[in-house]
Amino acid sequence: MKLSTKLPPVIFGTSGLGNIYEATPYEIKLAIVRECVNNVPGGIAIFDTAGKYGAGLALETLGKCLKDLNVPKEKVIISNKLGWYQTELNTLEPTFEPGVWVGLKNDAVQKISYEGILECFEQGNQLLGDYDSQMVSIHDPDEYLKASLDQLDEKRRFNDILEAYKALFQLKAQGRVRSVGIGAKDWRSIERISQHIDLDWMMIANSITLKSHPKELLDFVKKTHSKGVTIINSAVFNGGFLIGSDFYNYSQVDKNTPEGIELHQWRDQFFALCQTFGIAPAEACFNFGFNISGIDSIALSTSKPYKVKGNIEMATKTIPPAFWEAMVREGLLEGINFFNTDKK
Repeated sequence: MKLSTKLPPVIFGTSGLGNIYEATPYEIKLAIVRECVNNVPGGIAIFDTAGKYGAGLALETLGKCLKDLNVPKEKVIISNKLGWYQTELNTLEPTFEPGVWVGLKNDAVQKISYEGILECFEQGNQLLGDYDSQMVSIHDPDEYLKASLDQLDEKRRFNDILEAYKALFQLKAQGRVRSVGIGAKDWRSIERISQHIDLDWMMIANSITLKSHPKELLDFVKKTHSKGVTIINSAVFNGGFLIGSDFYNYSQVDKNTPEGIELHQWRDQFFALCQTFGIAPAEACFNFGFNISGIDSIALSTSKPYKVKGNIEMATKTIPPAFWEAMVREGLLEGINFFNTDKK
């Protein structure tokens, strides 16, 4: 394994600290961080954050919470996904991801290049205050590539990504960070970049979930993990929809479209089956995403302090094989003999 520190089963996501979907009072955010620090097995809490989360608000809030709680630096590891830079808010709402973040005072722009990624790194540490990021990565390189105007622009942008990684590995060589990774929703972009960059770790979002888990991706994860790359599965609830929210992969679901109707029908059947077996939907989603061969950790976010301990405990929750058999039988799960891969 390329990481010097073995990751725990649960990494604490911080999108809630950045006001995703709702503006959360600071007192609740402080309580969330307190629960993370107090309940993490092993005594060292790992937080995953990003300049994109609330246009830097999550970084600022995490640093303030840790300081207010007097958490020693050696008791926390911060992963900062880089590529989004905090700017002034000059419009009614942020331009970088409309409709997702609430009550922000800043906007954010994507900066992926040699100099741009260093600017994001330095700003991120400034926003964290007394704390620093030890794990760094490029965030949303897939979005950066999709914004290409033509093939020539796409080639230029891909070179920007490679140059950004050159900067990050220089930070690692200087001892300023421990490891270099990637965080993206489109796993194909991760696969492509990994052919050029010897990554320490990968965070794959919205891609390996109970609802969606293409075999090609599962094969890629298994193969990559065998090479010593640590793999973190993120957004195993598909942006919250699989456990009850109105957002699927961070887009609001329209119940009147064919896609929306299909999603709601799937979720209704899934919820009913969970109730029959006495299993919480979140437990089933976590168990599935965690027990895929090659997955080391799950990144979980919450806006409710009381859920933190339960989120940690999901890593040791046993789901009976009969539940997965019923999922397959009802057409809710296919393409993987899941329960034979269960971690013990």
